Amino acid sequence: MNKIITWSVTVAVAGFLFGFDTAVISGADQAIQTLWDTSPLVHGLFVMSSALWGTVLGALTGNIPCDKLGRKKTLVIIGVLYLLSAIGSALAQDPYTFAILRFIGGIGVGISSIVVPAYISEIAPAHLRGRLVATYQFQIVFGILIAFLSNYLLTDIIPQDWRVMLGVEAVPALVYLILLLKAPESPRWLLLKRNNEREAREVMQELGSEDIDITIAQVRESAMRQPTTSLFKSEYKLPITLAFLIAAFNQLSGINFIIYYAPRVFEMAGLDASNALLSTAGVGLVNLVFTMVGMSLIDKCGRKLLMYVGSLGYILSLATVTWAFYSGIGGAVVVLAIFVFIASHALGQGAVIWVFIAEIFPNSVRSKGQSLGSGTHWIFAAIITLIMPQVLATFSAHHVFFFFTFAMFLQLIFVRFMMPETKGRTLEDVASELSE
Repeated sequence: MNKIITWSVTVAVAGFLFGFDTAVISGADQAIQTLWDTSPLVHGLFVMSSALWGTVLGALTGNIPCDKLGRKKTLVIIGVLYLLSAIGSALAQDPYTFAILRFIGGIGVGISSIVVPAYISEIAPAHLRGRLVATYQFQIVFGILIAFLSNYLLTDIIPQDWRVMLGVEAVPALVYLILLLKAPESPRWLLLKRNNEREAREVMQELGSEDIDITIAQVRESAMRQPTTSLFKSEYKLPITLAFLIAAFNQLSGINFIIYYAPRVFEMAGLDASNALLSTAGVGLVNLVFTMVGMSLIDKCGRKLLMYVGSLGYILSLATVTWAFYSGIGGAVVVLAIFVFIASHALGQGAVIWVFIAEIFPNSVRSKGQSLGSGTHWIFAAIITLIMPQVLATFSAHHVFFFFTFAMFLQLIFVRFMMPETKGRTLEDVASELSE
């Protein structure tokens, strides 16, 4: 059991790189736009959302190496992509080269959002699966926090300080690659994709897994009952719908808008540049603390209750920000409401999304289902990040936050009437119920 926890946490370091890579760009946002004198649309397309379009590609195609090469080799590929992107984007001399290198890092982010939850869910026992898969989200928000703090500490260290902000990601990327060297392959992948029961059994024994014979029998039975590897079959209609909706609502909350443009939002609320960056670091800290709370509760309270609480928190906080910008109050009210928003996200969607998507698809199509859910998530994220500079130049802030508030009312309806509870059940049991 200790080795299951060790390798779950180790593999989840990919989430740290995901979070760092996602958030570090916020420190370079306005400096790069000024340096290269780009229009709001070009800045949104080539600078701010280039990584996200890479993430879309990685998420939509990441199931291919995940299934063909195995979970472990795919995790190594991710580390290499992060390392290359960090060094290259820090040295870029024009927005187009910068966009290409950020795009490469984004591919790593997209693939990681498929393979890491799939890997951890496949080695974890049912009673710990929620918490262990949620370590991926914890690492994501830890990476976001460190990126925000790093940006704050590195401000003005050199004239083009954003290069150092982006380049330091190479250090954790290298550490991650070294840590992966001794990681085992997923035993479920070995059974289903290589038909190698001997090696799968050895990995389970090494990991200290319980009820090995029962698990192998359940995986074999599941494969016989649901042998097709094509995702778009009528029997998978419900898990496909659930994955699409939870992923879409994740981004329609405005979370990536806040993460990417937090300094800009706080400056719009009346904070000066230094206080805006410091408040952004506060966003990262709140995210980390409440992600830990979500991790501690997800296997006790279940996925659905956390989504209820998160949805209500979203609505309250986003409505408050809408009102604050509309009335011109801004300042401390906006900062406090954004902190509540981040706490709601961390406790609800942040803790649940990757766990839930990893649980609802059968073994035979899990990585493809992950790809669909993750791809949906990142397509919405990329579109929002791409258009937001232009949206902010066209519409008032209260219009933007009202849209996010309305979307979260729709999420609350989804949680109430559509979302099933999956806590404490084996992957095979959940898949059997949802894919009949």
